[in-house]
Amino acid sequence: MDGAVDAAVDGAASGPAGDAVGFLYPGYSAEDEYPRLEAILGAGVRLPLVHTDIGEDAHRVDALLEMGAAARLAAGVGELKGRGARAVVWACTSASFVFGWEGAHEQVRELSETAGLPASSTSFAFAHAVRALGAERVAIAATYPADVADHFRAFLKEAGAEVVAMRGSGIITAAEVGTWGREEVLHLAHAGDHPDAQAVLLPDTALHTAAWIPDLEEALGKPVLTANQVTVWEGLRLLGREVPSDRLGALFRPAGVAGEEKK
Repeated sequence: MDGAVDAAVDGAASGPAGDAVGFLYPGYSAEDEYPRLEAILGAGVRLPLVHTDIGEDAHRVDALLEMGAAARLAAGVGELKGRGARAVVWACTSASFVFGWEGAHEQVRELSETAGLPASSTSFAFAHAVRALGAERVAIAATYPADVADHFRAFLKEAGAEVVAMRGSGIITAAEVGTWGREEVLHLAHAGDHPDAQAVLLPDTALHTAAWIPDLEEALGKPVLTANQVTVWEGLRLLGREVPSDRLGALFRPAGVAGEEKK
């Protein structure tokens, strides 16, 4: 993948165990994934989260552009810094990739400048995670309507990934997505998979997946990247930390093991 992806984040940080990465999370749907992921990772990892005002809960481009506006993100930065965050991630895929490749870069730059911290977003987390796995061909299994999911396809193309299949589910609200359980998530992943895909991406931070990533990868026989999983991984990457876990899929395995998954 293109090295230009590295320009997606501003700054870098490193530090001792106990560093915190902060997350700006839109509204209320699957925010309980973050304490769950914190407990799974252990190792002194702290994942403080602040809710942002989403305005209208709708997977529509106009609503998503408003959701990801700089002022909405900036409003939560002070609280995250007060809770010890040394990096910040905008924990939303759709309200970052709808800005386009350059616009999503600008969103992250503004967030970093406001916070005075390294910053990124879930969209760039996916781009970096796909590259970390060495996957060149991916499939998208999205909860969104197809027109919104197509913006994600375009974003990944700019990042250097080939999208060999894309499925949109037509779900309008994050609130509805947040009610999905294990069977719905497994069905989504199966429906979005493709034989040529080296990884399957589930791009919605409103979707609960943290408890089922091993099940997803076992069912599909390949790496599965989910929004809250990659968002936390991206935050740790900003801090220069690697925290292996056998409960969070190929992305969190040691590099040598994860690299074998792409074959």
